[in-house]
Amino acid sequence: MAQKSKIEWTEVTWNPVTGCTKVSPGCKYCYAETMARRLKAMGVPRYKREFDLQTHEDVLIKPMRWKSPRIVFVNSMSDLFHEDVPVDFIRRTFKVMQDTPRHTFQVLTKRAKRLAEIAPELTWPANVWMGVSVESERYISRIDKLRTVPAKVRFLSVEPLLGPIHDLPLEGISWVIVGGESGPRARPMNADWVREIRDQCVDRGVPFFFKQWGGRNKKAAGRALDGEEWNEMPEVGEDGAGK
Repeated sequence: MAQKSKIEWTEVTWNPVTGCTKVSPGCKYCYAETMARRLKAMGVPRYKREFDLQTHEDVLIKPMRWKSPRIVFVNSMSDLFHEDVPVDFIRRTFKVMQDTPRHTFQVLTKRAKRLAEIAPELTWPANVWMGVSVESERYISRIDKLRTVPAKVRFLSVEPLLGPIHDLPLEGISWVIVGGESGPRARPMNADWVREIRDQCVDRGVPFFFKQWGGRNKKAAGRALDGEEWNEMPEVGEDGAGK
């Protein structure tokens, strides 16, 4: 349940939880839901229930078996802070991350309110990066919740970017990823929206990563912004913590 990832800002995915439900417009054409449907059709046992939320006890220990350090996106097929994931399961997921400091774990959620509520009950090792998704100005309040979390690296996934964000709150933020929606029904992203966020990051000294333009053929659209690829990552110490 871990595999090499095509996601540009990570190396592998680890899915101790699969399945989710939609909470905001960014979820409308969820890639994970589409993938779960395909995996069910292929007969993959873990996806018999397609995109119904499930926890997978046997997957929890996978990172402990990986000897070489990896950058790991946690739950690319779900949301660890979904309301139906038991708090104890979240605690044990964090314990595995704490016990494998050779890896860097990237956790991303749209459920910032639950994240902030549970954060005091969790141990936050330096190798756990915590992020929230923010697809438009309407959801920048998620960033305020993220800032209450004692993660050493806090990041934003502004994807799919569905509108301009004129004043992105960047205090206490270590990294910003921006990307357009991909797929046959992808909603368009204006280049000026991306430039505005890039310029805010440059002005504030926050690493900026431009993931993709997206669209029906994301490979053809490429990743260049004004003739340049932006692949900045947080600068971290040996313990994985941001500097």
